[in-house]
Amino acid sequence: MIKVIKWIIMSLAALIMLLYITDTDYLIKAVRVVYFKGHTTASIDDYVYFDNSTIKAGSPKKWPLHKDYNKISSTDRLMDLHRSKGTVAFMIIKNDSIIHEDYFDEYNENSKSNSFSMAKSYVCALLGKAIMEGHIKNLDQPVADFFPNYNGLLSSKVTVGDLASMSSGSSWIEDYYWPINITAQAYYGKELEKTILGLKTIKLPGQSFEYSSGDTQLLAMVIEKATGKKIYNYLSESFWIPLESENDAIWQVDSKENDLVKAYCCIGSTAKDFARLGKLYKDYGKWGKKQILDSTFVAKSIKPRFQNSPEYGYGFWLLENKKKSFFMMEGHLGQCVIVAPNDNLIIVRLGHGKDSFGRNPYNGDISIYIEEAYKMLANYK
Repeated sequence: MIKVIKWIIMSLAALIMLLYITDTDYLIKAVRVVYFKGHTTASIDDYVYFDNSTIKAGSPKKWPLHKDYNKISSTDRLMDLHRSKGTVAFMIIKNDSIIHEDYFDEYNENSKSNSFSMAKSYVCALLGKAIMEGHIKNLDQPVADFFPNYNGLLSSKVTVGDLASMSSGSSWIEDYYWPINITAQAYYGKELEKTILGLKTIKLPGQSFEYSSGDTQLLAMVIEKATGKKIYNYLSESFWIPLESENDAIWQVDSKENDLVKAYCCIGSTAKDFARLGKLYKDYGKWGKKQILDSTFVAKSIKPRFQNSPEYGYGFWLLENKKKSFFMMEGHLGQCVIVAPNDNLIIVRLGHGKDSFGRNPYNGDISIYIEEAYKMLANYK
């Protein structure tokens, strides 16, 4: 028995050493946070297992409640989807007032949930803010201006606009389930800058959309270089405080020592506060009487950059459905803020799961959230 125990200990030690040698030691945390918790991928409340920095709120202001607030129940179809996909928050905001909200699974209006890739919309908004304030010249400024070593044959051609529109042509591979890949390394590792700057540009940039969390991460690093500010502080002063958010939020960092935000994901906040960026873009950068973000930048962001990729602009997903136009913040496991600007409508959904339908999010459950929200609104008339 003693020999067996010694063999197990030596084998584990050898395995751990091998992981460090091969730069895959992040797998230790991935196994502990994901598989030992009964998951197969990251989860909406896994922020408790990571280091986080705070996005401070200022003077909070609650969303107004519609005169018919919560008078109409969710449709049966919508409730079935909530149950099957583990929705924790669902909200409909009409004419800038909350007309319907539901919470499930012991979550409430103040419960934090992981934004996942909805964070990408915030990073692109911060790019617009940095341009507006003169920290960055325009969308055509080269990334190499901020990272001089990012100057290979193709890398030197990558612009901040290419990063925002996910067209850098980098070697990043997007995968949320297979543990041995760069997506998992970025999420669970502690050397995020090293991981990102190790990417290669393998295609001519600025030619086509290809979804890449690595692009958003590098963009956030550019914004920090340009502004001289940590991006969580820049988000606080640029949007979280001016948009009168009700709660402080958190943003996961790779480690306390490096304090580099996982900018492509992982803002921990509430449905009500996530909705505020949707309202800001619906109103073309205006909040109340203040122009928080340049209206021209907003308009450009919610239009496709590439003709062959009408589903994406700069940080936002785009949709034409049943003669209605939508733009959306979207994240892993079905996090979404859906905006119908022509109908002055915002739909927010946070939860544990979604239909498996690849990278284009406008299928399955997203369509149901939209269709059932409109059915509910029709009953208010």
